[in-house]
Amino acid sequence: MIASLSKSRWPRSVAALFAITLLAGCATTASGDARDPLEGFNRGVYQFNKTTDEFVFHPIARGYNAITPGMVDEGVTNFFSNLGEIANFANNLLQFKLDAAANTVVRFMLNSSIGIGGFFDVAKEGIPPEREDFGQTLAYWGIGSGPYLVLPFLGPSTARDGVGIAADTFMHPITYIESDTAQAGLISLGFIDLKSDMLTTGDLVSEAALDEYDFVKNAYLERRRNQILDQEDGSSFENYEDFEEDGGS
Repeated sequence: MIASLSKSRWPRSVAALFAITLLAGCATTASGDARDPLEGFNRGVYQFNKTTDEFVFHPIARGYNAITPGMVDEGVTNFFSNLGEIANFANNLLQFKLDAAANTVVRFMLNSSIGIGGFFDVAKEGIPPEREDFGQTLAYWGIGSGPYLVLPFLGPSTARDGVGIAADTFMHPITYIESDTAQAGLISLGFIDLKSDMLTTGDLVSEAALDEYDFVKNAYLERRRNQILDQEDGSSFENYEDFEEDGGS
């Protein structure tokens, strides 16, 4: 499979597009934001993400929405959310949030059994999700956020959260599926499901901000701060969850 991909023009086209947008971003004058010393690089990646969303992922996501019944779409979202409970449990435990860790175990067991593999979130009424990631765990243990980063395809992050994403990936069940085809299929389905759920977000950001990049950066950093302090409800960007992983496009 890897050999056939290397012969394809698709990876080369993506690489070329990434290089062009990155160079364009690097030419941008830095704003002097101490949180964002790599702004030129980040703006290039941001533009790359926005372009690939516009011409690749959003058309696929619209097609997915067009052919997928609402109940099935919600079920797919619930299924991937349920798989994420394993990382939620581990990170709650590492932060000594023992009640939250116990609730996460109960949620996972109920949704995996009565909820048919997590397709239905039967626990949501009595046991809300206790979402924690390894970036928050590192913050709990006193690790600084490091510079703001925009990651290809994944969107806004920080150096600390980038390490957190890698760690959470190792805790995700899909990582350990032996079949490359099944693993790639599930990753692709999860990514497209995510994109389909936030198709309208890019328009909202474009209408709300003179500088989309700064808007997304400030929203992301504020929301992460609130999550780390367990004050998520205090964020002034109430709808930011929709584009946190989208790069604001």
